Amino acid sequence: MAKLFVFTSHAQQVIRERGIELEWIERVIRSPQRVEKDKSDARLSHHLGKIAERNSRVLHVVLDCDASPIRVITAYFDRNLRNKL
Repeated sequence: MAKLFVFTSHAQQVIRERGIELEWIERVIRSPQRVEKDKSDARLSHHLGKIAERNSRVLHVVLDCDASPIRVITAYFDRNLRNKL
């Protein structure tokens, strides 16, 4: 079975630095609570989801959905969306 998504080197680095679990990223990619299109790049999609294991903080995952497999560009806990999702 082919991989559904891959990580850029930037994504790998920040995920490690920020202590983000790969399982959380996969969860948000597969079942986002909200999806937004990027304002400046039509190829990019922003998937958002609360992570119960991190006090329901919102994990923001940016994807290049035109790539095959889908490419994870970055991931971070979005302080601007705290208590808004």
